Amino acid sequence: MKKVYLAGPDVFRVDSVEWGRYLKERCRQAGLEGLYPLDNEISNAGSSFDTARAIALANMQMIREADGVVANLQWFRGKEPDSGTAFEVGAAIALGKPVWAYFPDQGSLKNQVETDQNGLDSDGLLVEDFGLPRNLMMACQWAGFSHSVDEAIQEIARILK
Repeated sequence: MKKVYLAGPDVFRVDSVEWGRYLKERCRQAGLEGLYPLDNEISNAGSSFDTARAIALANMQMIREADGVVANLQWFRGKEPDSGTAFEVGAAIALGKPVWAYFPDQGSLKNQVETDQNGLDSDGLLVEDFGLPRNLMMACQWAGFSHSVDEAIQEIARILK
């Protein structure tokens, strides 16, 4: 059975354990084994940094073991995806694993971020205008994207079979 790493800020949800069970069940129904970050057994590794490092290393090991990644790239704490999830997407792509993203339909990145008449955001920085829904470094390298997790799981299952 092909394995899929379930990346996203979902681990910060109040119901994250139940949500992880739901995602893994959806994967099972699609003929996949879902790997959810909270499934890692992390003991108190000492300092906060040591515990954080243990979590990061365990998640990377899951990504290495996975055949593909389904990534929740909805806005998180602003108008960008979760930085940890973005890292995981980049790591998976670097390892040659297909990534299927999902997030609500919000149009192109240019339409999502307020700009002035010169195309600059509130910090005076240019907002890229390639008609893509996320930054080009992800959008040009992922296998595809959907607007729901259910669609994303079905699509990654199709790719991996």
